[in-house]
Amino acid sequence: MRMTPLDVQSHSFARRWRGYDADEVDAFLRIVSEDYEGLVRENATQADRLYRLERRVEELSAQEQLLKQTLISAQAMCDELRRGAERDAELRLAEVEVRAEKILDASHRRAAQLAQDIREMRVLRTRLGESIRSAAETHIALLATLEADPAEDPFVKGLAEGTVAYLKADRRRPAPDSGGAHLHPGQPDPLAATPRPNTAPSATADIGIPHPDLGKDSRRG
Repeated sequence: MRMTPLDVQSHSFARRWRGYDADEVDAFLRIVSEDYEGLVRENATQADRLYRLERRVEELSAQEQLLKQTLISAQAMCDELRRGAERDAELRLAEVEVRAEKILDASHRRAAQLAQDIREMRVLRTRLGESIRSAAETHIALLATLEADPAEDPFVKGLAEGTVAYLKADRRRPAPDSGGAHLHPGQPDPLAATPRPNTAPSATADIGIPHPDLGKDSRRG
């Protein structure tokens, strides 16, 4: 059983002959009792402090465990998020690559179509230029023909000369009812003096060829 400061102070010793001085012993016991009481108080204080520290350590240990669990959970969540982000990034990258490939293919097809259109337009331009050039040359030749004197045209000139020769020969031929069958060669025909209407225009007009006199300018002499 532990002694208290009061037990130390109230403890009594047996008296003997030539023993210790009772007053000195009592004084010493008071001092020891006071010191012991201080030690007891300090021990109680330290014990209480130790108890609080132990409780604090337990709380900190619990918090440490909770923090560790939180960190572990956070790390696991971060890992999962990272893996999910990587998967999502891979999917998005694959989609972007597919879209880029489609856009590139469409661009190539569009470029090829444009090149084909350009080639076709060049061919069309060449053909159109040739057609316009041919039409222009035809119109120029037609204008030159229209502006030229029809009498100078070899075809028209030959046709006119043939028509005149035919008319002259026709005039020399005796008519069926004129009685000219008795004329001798070289004898003038009395009907030759009678002028006949010129039928050349109608003869030439039937075949669509203008008469030599129709193309002449009336202002020319």
